[in-house]
Amino acid sequence: MIQTRRHFIKSTVATSIGTAMLAAGSPLLASVMEDKKFKLSLAEWSLHKDLFEGKIDNLDFPLVTKREFGIDAVEYVSTFFKGTGNDYLNELLQRTMDNGITNVLIMIDGEGNLGDLYEPVRIQAVERHYRWVDAAKFLGCHSIRVNARGEGTAEEVAAAAVDGLGRLTEYGEKMGVGVIVENHGGYSSNGKWLADVISGVNNTYCGTLPDFGNFCIMQGETEGKWGCIDEYDRYKGMEEIMPFAKGVSAKSHGFNDKGEEVNTDYKRMMQIVKNAGYKGYIGIEYEGEKLSEKEGILATKKLLERVFDELG
Repeated sequence: MIQTRRHFIKSTVATSIGTAMLAAGSPLLASVMEDKKFKLSLAEWSLHKDLFEGKIDNLDFPLVTKREFGIDAVEYVSTFFKGTGNDYLNELLQRTMDNGITNVLIMIDGEGNLGDLYEPVRIQAVERHYRWVDAAKFLGCHSIRVNARGEGTAEEVAAAAVDGLGRLTEYGEKMGVGVIVENHGGYSSNGKWLADVISGVNNTYCGTLPDFGNFCIMQGETEGKWGCIDEYDRYKGMEEIMPFAKGVSAKSHGFNDKGEEVNTDYKRMMQIVKNAGYKGYIGIEYEGEKLSEKEGILATKKLLERVFDELG
């Protein structure tokens, strides 16, 4: 499954990839575009049930996104890839090129903790991400999303994460691919902690993927129910990590009868996004249970489009 870089760069797609990267200019410019209005992308996790059940697969995802939701930009999840071999990636790239679909980023999970306190394990995790940087380069994505996880005190994990992210970002910079961290549980859901880590890396190719809803630092059982027992203020957290944003994830779970998301004030969130000067893709990521995946995606899209109009 693991391919070397020379297997990724083929003359048959070099021109198209080069054009995509030049248009982006850099991961920073790819996410902060010159358009006056935000653009929508779809996070693949929004369709994770259909993907796990085999109703669609990763190769189908881009065209399903465009045909069923009218969205022409996609954010992949590494879990759903059938490897990172050249033939597979070339097929995926060709499908997106043929249908005018933009590959935005790949969310990476299960490749080790970049904030592991034990250096050899941390370096191994860094190296396991290399193939995904290569895959993102091949597909024309501006970044890969990674996790800054580790076991230890907040200070210990922060120091380890600065090192791990720094090493990976050095590789990403060589390839012209950004390394962005999502607030994704644990210390990373503390906005100040994550902002300090990114500042510590001090490389424009390392940034954040702020998620509207992922500010639960710790989960546990209270009153016989499992849920979040330590949650960071999501609006404060967004303000803290938006200055480093190269993407934004509009997380949604449910909606009231007015079409508003029940957990997050979308207009308030998007005002924070706008105030940060961000004009890039807003990725829809529906994770609810009451609506079907398709209904939830469309409800989120409708809400975002309304908010975009209200904010101007």
